[in-house]
Amino acid sequence: MADDRCDLLCLDLPLAEALRGRLQPELAERIATRGKALADPTRVLIALALRDGGELCVCDLAWITTRAENLVGHHLRALRAVGLADSRREHKIVFYTLTDAGRQLLDGQLAFATVTS
Repeated sequence: MADDRCDLLCLDLPLAEALRGRLQPELAERIATRGKALADPTRVLIALALRDGGELCVCDLAWITTRAENLVGHHLRALRAVGLADSRREHKIVFYTLTDAGRQLLDGQLAFATVTS
């Protein structure tokens, strides 16, 4: 007998069907994908730097996070791919910022981390 399972079938079918009908698998996938983007400590450091610094280039972010520029670039691409960061090119320099979604997700994670620690 497992403690995390019912010992008999006790399904409330009307409630279960109503809730099942409201689930949005595409939304769940989007949330999980964005959540995974902040599951890496380097990405969190980059996001924190962008939150506090506003608009920063890869060189700045590499220096701030003490990571190699190519590694920072890799993580920035991952953040951009899921809509948590944005970029703009000014001549030979690419500047990055957090999107509103990135800021909200990061702030939510920070609030959760401070409550549970």
